[in-house]
Amino acid sequence: MDKEAAKQAIVDFINSKSKSKSKFYFNDFTKVLPDMKTREVKKLLTQLINEGVLEFWSSGSTTMYGLAGAGKQHATEGEE
Repeated sequence: MDKEAAKQAIVDFINSKSKSKSKFYFNDFTKVLPDMKTREVKKLLTQLINEGVLEFWSSGSTTMYGLAGAGKQHATEGEE
């Protein structure tokens, strides 16, 4: 699978689960792309973040990934 197809598989996976979840663990993506090494998956996720397609979300102890601008908390983040 080439990089563009793998990136599309990641976005398609997130969209298919968007009704129930908006944030995903790194291991969720290694299951989507089982033939790729974990380092390759990490690089793809980083590329998608740099392109503005995905964003990081951190609880302080756990980092998760989600589509940029999606999720319940996104609208309230940054408000104090």
